[in-house]
Amino acid sequence: METQNFFSHGKLLITSEYFVLDGSKALAIPTKLGQKLSVTQLPSRDSVIHWQTYREGVLWLDMEWNYRSEIIQKTNQPKATAFIQSLFKIIKEMGTEKLNSDISYYLKSEIEFPEDFGLGSSSTLISNVARWAKVDAFELNERLLGGSGYDIAVAEKGKSICYKKSSNAREIELANFNPPFADQLLFVHLNRKQNTREGIKMYRNLPKNEKLIHEFSLLTEEVLRCDDLENFSHLMEKHERLVSNFLKIETIKEKYLKNAPVFVKSLGAWGGDFIMTAKFDDYHTRFSDLGFDKIFTFKDLIHL
Repeated sequence: METQNFFSHGKLLITSEYFVLDGSKALAIPTKLGQKLSVTQLPSRDSVIHWQTYREGVLWLDMEWNYRSEIIQKTNQPKATAFIQSLFKIIKEMGTEKLNSDISYYLKSEIEFPEDFGLGSSSTLISNVARWAKVDAFELNERLLGGSGYDIAVAEKGKSICYKKSSNAREIELANFNPPFADQLLFVHLNRKQNTREGIKMYRNLPKNEKLIHEFSLLTEEVLRCDDLENFSHLMEKHERLVSNFLKIETIKEKYLKNAPVFVKSLGAWGGDFIMTAKFDDYHTRFSDLGFDKIFTFKDLIHL
């Protein structure tokens, strides 16, 4: 039996968090860690999706779903199964030939990062399944989850990108984010997973600010042109200040690292997942004392 294999990279959003939803140009970069999908057509003709998800090598989800009758035949994770079921229902509605017969499939998904890393469990899954089913990943994501779609773009391209979405189009440009000071950058996990949808809801409850949307687009362009750490640090601090003032939420630096001699930049939804910062004397001890012991260099984490 032939097996098809797919892989999508995880992502980190460097600029324009939240404001990318309203058309601000954003810089997003791929991580080495991602999600694999293998698909095998089975000899049985009972229209069943046999699905297993492994997270860091450990079986997490084990389910079977009849895509004709739409009956769940087996599950060990009802909530996660409902998500997979919704995903395939939409794919079916999109007219894929894969779910228009009595063929059964075994799909094995392998997530390479912990659940609380926020690198895109859903976007990498959607990208992989969309490629197998030969449907549009952006439409699938929009119908299933909403959001700007920048994470789908990173998963699809596997490269750093500039992403801009308007009401009727999206612009995706490959970007070369590998600055001369990359070896000085650090990515630190905050030991919690921030709920992106809750963050989006909070942002949506605030009045839209066209001036800020434009300002973040300009900041993104400045970041891409930046070739020294001092200037980059100023840009990151300015970015944090603008978002903080708009959301009326203290920055991560104010919350945890007030006296840090370097910039501290939230990545994605504020309050969890990863921050980006720069190396300084005894940074390992400083972060470990706060309970932040998952520290990655640019070379460790980022896919070029």
